[in-house]
Amino acid sequence: VVVTGQFSPQSINKSIYKVEVIDQVQIKNMAATTVAEVLSQNLNMLIVPDASSGNSQANIMGLGGQYTKVLIDNIPIVNDEGLGNSFDLTKINLNNVERIEIVKGSMGVEYGNNAITGVINIITKKSSSKKFSGNASLQEETVGKNYDWYKKGNGRHVQSLNLGYNINDNWFVSADINHNDFQGFEGGQKGYRHFSENLDNLRGYDWQPKDQINANALVKYTKNKTSFYYKISHLNEEINFRDNTLSPRTFPGGERTYYADDRDYFTKRWVHQFNIQTKLGHINYLGDFSYQNQTREYQDYLYDVPARQEISRDDKFRFYETDVYYSRGMFSNFLNSDTFNFQIGYELDQTSGYSSYLTLGNNNDQDLKKKVFNYANFISAEWNISSLFSVRPGFRLALSDKFDIQYNYSLTAKAGISKNSDLRAIIGSANRFPGYEELYTYMVDSNHDIRGNENLNPEKGFSGGLFWDYKNGSGKKNISFNLSGMYLQVKDRIELGLINNNPLQYKYINIDDYKSIAFTGGFQFKKNNFLINSGVSFMGISKILNDNNGGKSSDDFYFYPEFNFSANYKLSTTNTLFALYYKYSGNNRQVVMESDEANNVTFRVGKLQDYSMMNFTVSQPFFNNHFEVALGIKNIFDVTDLSNTMQAGSAHSAAAATQNYFYGRSYFARIIYNF
Repeated sequence: VVVTGQFSPQSINKSIYKVEVIDQVQIKNMAATTVAEVLSQNLNMLIVPDASSGNSQANIMGLGGQYTKVLIDNIPIVNDEGLGNSFDLTKINLNNVERIEIVKGSMGVEYGNNAITGVINIITKKSSSKKFSGNASLQEETVGKNYDWYKKGNGRHVQSLNLGYNINDNWFVSADINHNDFQGFEGGQKGYRHFSENLDNLRGYDWQPKDQINANALVKYTKNKTSFYYKISHLNEEINFRDNTLSPRTFPGGERTYYADDRDYFTKRWVHQFNIQTKLGHINYLGDFSYQNQTREYQDYLYDVPARQEISRDDKFRFYETDVYYSRGMFSNFLNSDTFNFQIGYELDQTSGYSSYLTLGNNNDQDLKKKVFNYANFISAEWNISSLFSVRPGFRLALSDKFDIQYNYSLTAKAGISKNSDLRAIIGSANRFPGYEELYTYMVDSNHDIRGNENLNPEKGFSGGLFWDYKNGSGKKNISFNLSGMYLQVKDRIELGLINNNPLQYKYINIDDYKSIAFTGGFQFKKNNFLINSGVSFMGISKILNDNNGGKSSDDFYFYPEFNFSANYKLSTTNTLFALYYKYSGNNRQVVMESDEANNVTFRVGKLQDYSMMNFTVSQPFFNNHFEVALGIKNIFDVTDLSNTMQAGSAHSAAAATQNYFYGRSYFARIIYNF
């Protein structure tokens, strides 16, 4: 059963959209600790990590996280850069996830702005078949070669507790908490305790330490044709930045020591959600109401490195805060007909944001406070012309107190070609609204002149796709194939454009055009306790860059391959599970614009190095599945730094030749106890 893009929950085979589903069994078998790890196996999707913050975003069809809408239980979640987009996939309790639904392609009609490349909908657990259910888990993992149970700076330590209780036939309550303690990855550095009088700048980490606590609580009521729930979620995150530059201090008497200016970052997020599903006569109503708040602070402190002690600590400084009021509602089944149905919906959000001037460059030393209100109505109709053919057109009208009226459209068709195969054709549009940085950055000093642009237009996205699925067999033995082709185009792309050569000035402007094409094929075979999945993809990217002075890059497509493979096998005698996951990503090439010392703009083709990722897990249940132990290896090929020349450089700063994407091979052990 899937819910993403549907009038009401229904079988994935009957869905008019092509929905990819990763269920909790697959998630468990992967022994992943974050949603980012789970999605990293998906084709045409690159999980892009940020070593300094530990954040990871989904890059779909070659475009970054700001073009993908991430939902939790059908609502977008506030984050550092927006509502639903640019979402950090590590800030979710994976142990509370029931399944992940993915729809690729522009979904502007159903989900509004920023859903250009698609939607990732993370569905959490909200029911149980038992009177009382619960599980506790402990996972210990090396980070590269580093691990220690006690000492700071070594390993990843994850603890989780999930509880659920059916009070009676109508009321269900649940609560869960997850603690994910990542102690950092030294890489080319030597940790926070490292000291050398040669001032070698090797103190600190390539991947900063990050400690996360996720907690959720839910109350749900179900009776007859009505159900509703209230859910509260809280995130508490701390990131520790260790400065690699040391400053000597000399005391009276000639004694000397060395201080580091360290900083801790704190993120707190609260999400309140009320969801109701009911019938008004024969009309279905689904409504979501949410209040969300996210606050970010940092705290500077002086650290004596040789003595390994803190000297002084400043008060916490709030540099970012966002408040969101959000609601989405849908009415359907007006005609109470299996042949023709239509849906009318609304979506609104009011976002109030605060940013310190320090986060926007200098901004004339002025903090920024802004409020944006968005409202949209959307309508779609589904016509089942026959038992084998159905179509669904859709339209959305979006209003905003910041931007002009936006229109989105979609047309989806599904045809049963034979008893075992279906064909889906989907076209749609979506927009992306500019972010805070693009609108309000003001970084002007003796070395920089970079400005935001409050007159930016939303980017306009369009996609089209053709999807063929074949499945034969059921139950313990089946085989399936799928083929698809997708096209994506984004006009008026926002980029940092050169507006003046002398003096050198940059400004965010609508100048670029982006296109991508992907051809994908997949295969699945299941027989008894043996399951194989495999897929291959060829994706081409065309970026037309403008220098705003008449210069323009070519519109050539640059293609690269991807391949994935997974195999699961369970021994019948002992229920021992063996799981292998592999993905290859080929050389990715894209056009890059940069300037030389004479401020002349040039275009070149940059490349991200190809790489392979492989994970292997063995898990063994005991005591009638009440207790389970899993052991495994992640990143078997020990991938760390990748050559990346797709990053643009300038006269002031050269682009880095390599980028740290992973922290190498790691080993893990996991224990699960099911109550």
